[in-house]
Amino acid sequence: MASSAITTAQVLKNAILWPLSVASIMAVLVSSFQFQVGGEEGWVKPTGNQTETYSHWATRHRFHIGDSVYFRYEEDSVLVVSSSDYENCRTSHPISKFDDGNTVFQFERSGLFYFISGQPGHCKSGQRLVIRVMHPSEEVESPQAAPSPAAPNPNGGGGEDIWDNSNNWGPPALNSTDKLTVASYFMTFLGGVIVFLYWLM
Repeated sequence: MASSAITTAQVLKNAILWPLSVASIMAVLVSSFQFQVGGEEGWVKPTGNQTETYSHWATRHRFHIGDSVYFRYEEDSVLVVSSSDYENCRTSHPISKFDDGNTVFQFERSGLFYFISGQPGHCKSGQRLVIRVMHPSEEVESPQAAPSPAAPNPNGGGGEDIWDNSNNWGPPALNSTDKLTVASYFMTFLGGVIVFLYWLM
């Protein structure tokens, strides 16, 4: 009788644990995000009419390990290069070269990634991109103390107005990767609870 009770408990445990484990793993895997470089235009040589550079675009996003960038282009290429080759627009010794017209590059580590066009003159015209992939420890920022207001001027008038809009006060706007990170943390927590309950059984 005792052995059939243990067997039933083990079957129930496995029936609950395996689907939840698979769901947790799938949630973490799909929590990555794919960014399209250049938007609708794709990876093209800048003409001077663009509203922002490729690297400026990258600063508006948070890239995480597992995210990817999608380059769409014609009669061009994407080179992954060193920082020195990026600064000097050198195309002779790339780390990786892609020329299929539809390149997806996935980030498997944190740090800086340097991309340039392989076409002569395109990099110097601005067809280059630096992406900083966050380290997992950077994903939760610690709060910082607010600066104190400027002291009043003893000769009359107020102090320097540091509360203007040019300082960009306030929290940064949420982007899609922030929402995915919260989902990933939730699924990790849920997985931990499941493992804890598994050991209690």
